[in-house]
Amino acid sequence: MCGGNGVNDRVMASPGFARVVSMLRSTQPREGDPLDYQRYRRFLTAMAPRPPNGVRVFRTEVAGRTVDWVVPEGADPNVRLLYLHGGAYIAGSVHTHRALAARIAEAAGCVGLVVDYRIAPEDPFPAALEDSIAALEYTAHYGPNGALAAPRSLFVGGDSAGGGLTLSTLLATRGRVPVTAAVTLSAWTDLTCSGESLVTRAAAEPVLAAHLMQPTASAYLAGHDPLDPRVSPLYGDLAGLPPLLMQVGDAEVLLDDTRRFAAKASAAGVDVRCEVWPEMFHVFQAFSAILPEGQEAIASLGGYLREHSA
Repeated sequence: MCGGNGVNDRVMASPGFARVVSMLRSTQPREGDPLDYQRYRRFLTAMAPRPPNGVRVFRTEVAGRTVDWVVPEGADPNVRLLYLHGGAYIAGSVHTHRALAARIAEAAGCVGLVVDYRIAPEDPFPAALEDSIAALEYTAHYGPNGALAAPRSLFVGGDSAGGGLTLSTLLATRGRVPVTAAVTLSAWTDLTCSGESLVTRAAAEPVLAAHLMQPTASAYLAGHDPLDPRVSPLYGDLAGLPPLLMQVGDAEVLLDDTRRFAAKASAAGVDVRCEVWPEMFHVFQAFSAILPEGQEAIASLGGYLREHSA
Protein backbone atom coordinates (compact mmCIF):
# COMPACT_ATOMS: atom_id res chain seq x y z
CA MET A 1 0.00 0.00 0.00
CA CYS A 2 2.63 2.49 1.09
CA GLY A 3 5.44 2.39 -1.45
CA GLY A 4 5.90 2.80 -5.16
CA ASN A 5 8.01 4.84 -7.56
CA GLY A 6 10.97 2.61 -6.79
CA VAL A 7 11.92 4.48 -3.62
CA ASN A 8 11.78 1.33 -1.54
CA ASP A 9 14.46 -0.23 -3.77
CA ARG A 10 17.14 2.18 -2.52
CA VAL A 11 19.73 0.30 -0.46
CA MET A 12 22.06 3.09 0.64
CA ALA A 13 21.70 6.75 1.46
CA SER A 14 23.71 9.37 -0.42
CA PRO A 15 27.14 10.57 0.82
CA GLY A 16 25.70 13.80 2.23
CA PHE A 17 23.19 11.92 4.38
CA ALA A 18 25.51 11.25 7.35
CA ARG A 19 26.59 14.89 7.44
CA VAL A 20 23.01 16.15 7.57
CA VAL A 21 21.98 13.60 10.21
CA SER A 22 24.98 14.51 12.38
CA MET A 23 24.08 18.19 12.20
CA LEU A 24 20.44 17.48 13.06
CA ARG A 25 21.31 15.26 16.01
CA SER A 26 23.49 18.01 17.46
CA THR A 27 20.43 20.26 17.72
CA GLN A 28 17.80 17.63 18.60
CA PRO A 29 16.25 17.88 22.10
CA ARG A 30 17.46 15.14 24.43
CA GLU A 31 15.28 12.72 26.37
CA GLY A 32 13.85 14.59 29.31
CA ASP A 33 14.29 18.06 27.82
CA PRO A 34 11.10 20.14 28.24
CA LEU A 35 9.25 21.66 25.30
CA ASP A 36 10.98 24.92 24.33
CA TYR A 37 8.99 26.41 21.47
CA GLN A 38 11.13 29.55 21.33
CA ARG A 39 14.23 27.44 20.77
CA TYR A 40 12.46 25.52 18.00
CA ARG A 41 11.41 28.78 16.36
CA ARG A 42 14.99 30.04 16.44
CA PHE A 43 16.23 26.77 14.94
CA LEU A 44 13.82 26.87 12.00
CA THR A 45 14.57 30.52 11.36
CA ALA A 46 18.34 29.95 11.41
CA MET A 47 18.02 26.95 9.07
CA ALA A 48 15.82 28.72 6.50
CA PRO A 49 17.37 28.59 3.01
CA ARG A 50 16.85 31.16 0.28
CA PRO A 51 14.39 30.42 -2.56
CA PRO A 52 16.01 29.15 -5.76
CA ASN A 53 17.41 31.66 -8.23
CA GLY A 54 14.79 32.95 -10.62
CA VAL A 55 11.92 32.65 -8.13
CA ARG A 56 10.14 35.95 -7.47
CA VAL A 57 8.40 36.60 -4.17
CA PHE A 58 5.32 38.81 -3.84
CA ARG A 59 4.00 39.59 -0.36
CA THR A 60 0.40 40.41 0.44
CA GLU A 61 -2.15 39.78 3.18
CA VAL A 62 -5.11 37.43 3.50
CA ALA A 63 -7.55 37.63 6.42
CA GLY A 64 -5.00 39.63 8.39
CA ARG A 65 -2.17 37.14 7.83
CA THR A 66 0.99 37.65 5.78
CA VAL A 67 1.21 35.46 2.67
CA ASP A 68 4.00 35.14 0.15
CA TRP A 69 3.48 34.23 -3.47
CA VAL A 70 6.47 32.31 -4.87
CA VAL A 71 6.60 32.56 -8.65
CA PRO A 72 9.22 30.47 -10.47
CA GLU A 73 10.36 31.65 -13.87
CA GLY A 74 7.92 30.48 -16.54
CA ALA A 75 5.36 29.21 -14.02
CA ASP A 76 1.70 29.20 -15.00
CA PRO A 77 -0.19 31.62 -12.68
CA ASN A 78 -3.39 29.69 -13.37
CA VAL A 79 -1.93 26.55 -11.78
CA ARG A 80 -1.63 27.27 -8.05
CA LEU A 81 -0.33 25.51 -4.97
CA LEU A 82 -1.30 26.58 -1.45
CA TYR A 83 1.58 25.46 0.78
CA LEU A 84 1.09 25.09 4.54
CA HIS A 85 4.37 25.13 6.45
CA GLY A 86 5.44 22.70 9.14
CA GLY A 87 6.70 23.48 12.62
CA ALA A 88 4.57 21.30 14.92
CA TYR A 89 1.91 24.05 15.13
CA ILE A 90 4.28 25.99 17.44
CA ALA A 91 6.84 27.32 14.94
CA GLY A 92 7.44 28.04 11.26
CA SER A 93 6.55 30.94 9.01
CA VAL A 94 6.61 32.12 5.42
CA HIS A 95 10.32 32.83 5.98
CA THR A 96 11.22 29.32 7.13
CA HIS A 97 9.34 27.44 4.39
CA ARG A 98 9.27 29.78 1.43
CA ALA A 99 12.23 28.02 -0.22
CA LEU A 100 10.73 24.52 0.11
CA ALA A 101 7.42 25.71 -1.30
CA ALA A 102 9.26 27.43 -4.15
CA ARG A 103 11.20 24.27 -5.06
CA ILE A 104 8.00 22.23 -5.19
CA ALA A 105 6.24 24.91 -7.25
CA GLU A 106 9.23 25.09 -9.59
CA ALA A 107 9.16 21.32 -10.09
CA ALA A 108 5.42 21.48 -10.75
CA GLY A 109 5.55 24.48 -13.10
CA CYS A 110 3.07 26.35 -10.94
CA VAL A 111 2.95 29.31 -8.57
CA GLY A 112 2.78 28.84 -4.81
CA LEU A 113 1.23 30.69 -1.91
CA VAL A 114 2.74 30.28 1.58
CA VAL A 115 0.63 31.50 4.49
CA ASP A 116 1.88 32.74 7.87
CA TYR A 117 -0.91 31.04 9.79
CA ARG A 118 -1.22 31.62 13.53
CA ILE A 119 0.66 29.23 15.80
CA ALA A 120 0.42 27.93 19.37
CA PRO A 121 0.68 28.38 22.25
CA GLU A 122 -0.25 32.01 21.61
CA ASP A 123 -2.97 31.02 19.14
CA PRO A 124 -4.09 27.39 19.56
CA PHE A 125 -6.73 25.50 17.57
CA PRO A 126 -8.75 26.54 15.57
CA ALA A 127 -6.58 29.53 14.54
CA ALA A 128 -4.27 27.66 12.15
CA LEU A 129 -7.18 25.91 10.44
CA GLU A 130 -9.15 29.12 10.07
CA ASP A 131 -6.17 30.86 8.45
CA SER A 132 -5.54 27.91 6.12
CA ILE A 133 -9.16 27.81 4.97
CA ALA A 134 -9.08 31.55 4.29
CA ALA A 135 -5.85 31.15 2.30
CA LEU A 136 -7.29 28.29 0.25
CA GLU A 137 -10.40 30.29 -0.59
CA TYR A 138 -8.18 33.22 -1.60
CA THR A 139 -5.96 31.01 -3.79
CA ALA A 140 -9.12 29.65 -5.45
CA HIS A 141 -10.02 33.16 -6.60
CA TYR A 142 -6.86 35.28 -6.91
CA GLY A 143 -3.50 34.90 -8.60
CA PRO A 144 -0.09 36.49 -7.86
CA ASN A 145 -1.04 39.76 -9.60
CA GLY A 146 -4.02 40.21 -7.29
CA ALA A 147 -6.56 39.98 -10.11
CA LEU A 148 -9.74 37.96 -9.68
CA ALA A 149 -9.22 34.80 -11.75
CA ALA A 150 -10.07 31.20 -10.95
CA PRO A 151 -7.21 28.72 -11.45
CA ARG A 152 -7.30 25.88 -13.96
CA SER A 153 -5.74 23.64 -11.31
CA LEU A 154 -5.67 24.18 -7.55
CA PHE A 155 -3.34 22.17 -5.32
CA VAL A 156 -2.75 22.07 -1.58
CA GLY A 157 0.37 20.75 0.14
CA GLY A 158 2.31 20.93 3.35
CA ASP A 159 4.89 19.28 5.57
CA SER A 160 4.63 17.88 9.11
CA ALA A 161 1.96 19.89 10.95
CA GLY A 162 1.33 21.62 7.63
CA GLY A 163 0.71 18.20 6.09
CA GLY A 164 -1.91 17.42 8.71
CA LEU A 165 -3.32 20.90 8.25
CA THR A 166 -3.50 20.27 4.50
CA LEU A 167 -5.70 17.25 5.12
CA SER A 168 -7.85 18.98 7.74
CA THR A 169 -8.34 21.91 5.37
CA LEU A 170 -9.42 19.55 2.61
CA LEU A 171 -11.94 17.91 4.94
CA ALA A 172 -13.27 21.29 6.09
CA THR A 173 -13.73 22.63 2.54
CA ARG A 174 -14.78 19.40 0.81
CA GLY A 175 -17.58 20.09 -1.66
CA ARG A 176 -17.04 23.84 -1.37
CA VAL A 177 -13.57 24.53 -2.80
CA PRO A 178 -12.63 22.35 -5.81
CA VAL A 179 -9.07 21.11 -5.16
CA THR A 180 -7.42 19.22 -8.01
CA ALA A 181 -4.89 17.21 -5.96
CA ALA A 182 -2.86 17.42 -2.77
CA VAL A 183 0.60 16.45 -1.53
CA THR A 184 1.94 15.89 1.99
CA LEU A 185 5.46 15.54 3.35
CA SER A 186 5.80 13.70 6.69
CA ALA A 187 2.23 14.64 7.63
CA TRP A 188 1.22 14.73 11.30
CA THR A 189 -2.25 13.23 11.04
CA ASP A 190 -2.87 11.96 14.58
CA LEU A 191 -2.55 14.29 17.58
CA THR A 192 -3.40 11.44 19.94
CA CYS A 193 0.19 10.39 19.20
CA SER A 194 -0.78 6.71 19.02
CA GLY A 195 1.26 5.58 16.00
CA GLU A 196 3.62 2.67 16.70
CA SER A 197 6.47 4.42 14.88
CA LEU A 198 6.62 6.96 17.73
CA VAL A 199 8.28 4.07 19.57
CA THR A 200 9.80 1.94 16.82
CA ARG A 201 11.51 4.85 15.03
CA ALA A 202 12.39 6.99 18.06
CA ALA A 203 16.07 6.00 18.04
CA ALA A 204 16.43 6.48 14.28
CA GLU A 205 14.71 9.88 14.04
CA PRO A 206 17.25 12.78 14.12
CA VAL A 207 14.72 15.63 13.94
CA LEU A 208 11.67 15.12 16.14
CA ALA A 209 12.00 14.07 19.79
CA ALA A 210 9.35 11.43 20.43
CA HIS A 211 8.86 12.45 24.08
CA LEU A 212 7.93 15.99 23.00
CA MET A 213 5.20 15.05 20.52
CA GLN A 214 2.46 14.85 23.16
CA PRO A 215 3.38 18.15 24.88
CA THR A 216 3.52 19.81 21.47
CA ALA A 217 0.11 18.43 20.53
CA SER A 218 -1.26 19.67 23.85
CA ALA A 219 0.04 23.19 23.16
CA TYR A 220 -1.98 23.29 19.93
CA LEU A 221 -5.03 21.49 21.28
CA ALA A 222 -5.35 23.64 24.41
CA GLY A 223 -7.81 21.14 25.84
CA HIS A 224 -9.58 20.36 22.55
CA ASP A 225 -10.47 16.75 21.71
CA PRO A 226 -7.52 15.20 19.79
CA LEU A 227 -9.94 12.84 18.02
CA ASP A 228 -11.60 15.76 16.22
CA PRO A 229 -10.75 15.41 12.50
CA ARG A 230 -10.12 19.14 12.37
CA VAL A 231 -6.94 18.50 14.38
CA SER A 232 -6.39 14.80 13.63
CA PRO A 233 -7.58 14.16 10.06
CA LEU A 234 -6.83 10.45 10.48
CA TYR A 235 -10.13 10.17 12.35
CA GLY A 236 -12.27 11.86 9.71
CA ASP A 237 -14.54 10.52 6.99
CA LEU A 238 -12.05 10.58 4.10
CA ALA A 239 -14.42 9.80 1.23
CA GLY A 240 -14.40 12.40 -1.52
CA LEU A 241 -10.90 13.77 -0.96
CA PRO A 242 -8.94 14.70 -4.10
CA PRO A 243 -6.05 12.59 -5.44
CA LEU A 244 -3.24 12.56 -2.91
CA LEU A 245 0.51 11.90 -2.88
CA MET A 246 1.97 11.30 0.58
CA GLN A 247 5.73 11.14 1.17
CA VAL A 248 7.34 10.00 4.41
CA GLY A 249 10.73 8.76 5.59
CA ASP A 250 11.17 5.24 6.90
CA ALA A 251 13.32 6.53 9.79
CA GLU A 252 10.86 9.03 11.25
CA VAL A 253 8.52 8.83 14.20
CA LEU A 254 5.57 10.04 12.10
CA LEU A 255 5.90 7.17 9.61
CA ASP A 256 2.68 5.53 10.79
CA ASP A 257 0.77 8.82 10.62
CA THR A 258 1.18 8.63 6.85
CA ARG A 259 0.84 4.87 6.46
CA ARG A 260 -2.40 4.71 8.46
CA PHE A 261 -3.93 7.73 6.75
CA ALA A 262 -3.02 6.42 3.28
CA ALA A 263 -4.57 3.03 4.06
CA LYS A 264 -7.76 4.55 5.42
CA ALA A 265 -8.07 7.01 2.53
CA SER A 266 -7.57 4.24 -0.02
CA ALA A 267 -10.25 2.15 1.67
CA ALA A 268 -12.56 5.17 1.39
CA GLY A 269 -12.03 5.29 -2.38
CA VAL A 270 -9.45 8.09 -2.48
CA ASP A 271 -6.77 7.90 -5.18
CA VAL A 272 -3.67 7.76 -2.93
CA ARG A 273 -0.03 7.34 -3.83
CA CYS A 274 2.20 6.73 -0.81
CA GLU A 275 6.00 6.90 -0.99
CA VAL A 276 8.13 5.63 1.90
CA TRP A 277 11.76 6.74 1.49
CA PRO A 278 14.26 4.32 3.09
CA GLU A 279 16.56 5.76 5.77
CA MET A 280 15.08 9.24 5.35
CA PHE A 281 14.14 11.43 8.30
CA HIS A 282 11.39 13.95 8.97
CA VAL A 283 10.88 16.39 6.05
CA PHE A 284 14.17 15.40 4.41
CA GLN A 285 12.99 17.28 1.30
CA ALA A 286 13.93 20.53 3.05
CA PHE A 287 17.59 19.54 2.60
CA SER A 288 17.40 19.07 -1.16
CA ALA A 289 20.38 21.41 -1.64
CA ILE A 290 22.52 18.69 -0.02
CA LEU A 291 20.58 15.45 -0.36
CA PRO A 292 19.94 13.88 -3.76
CA GLU A 293 17.05 12.04 -2.12
CA GLY A 294 15.47 15.38 -1.35
CA GLN A 295 15.88 16.45 -4.95
CA GLU A 296 14.34 13.19 -6.18
CA ALA A 297 11.43 13.51 -3.78
CA ILE A 298 10.69 17.07 -4.89
CA ALA A 299 10.91 15.96 -8.52
CA SER A 300 8.35 13.25 -7.70
CA LEU A 301 6.06 15.83 -6.06
CA GLY A 302 6.40 18.13 -9.06
CA GLY A 303 5.77 15.31 -11.50
CA TYR A 304 2.67 14.27 -9.61
CA LEU A 305 1.23 17.77 -9.67
CA ARG A 306 2.03 18.10 -13.38
CA GLU A 307 0.18 14.83 -13.99
CA HIS A 308 -2.90 16.38 -12.42
CA SER A 309 -2.63 19.82 -13.99
CA ALA A 310 -5.51 20.66 -16.28
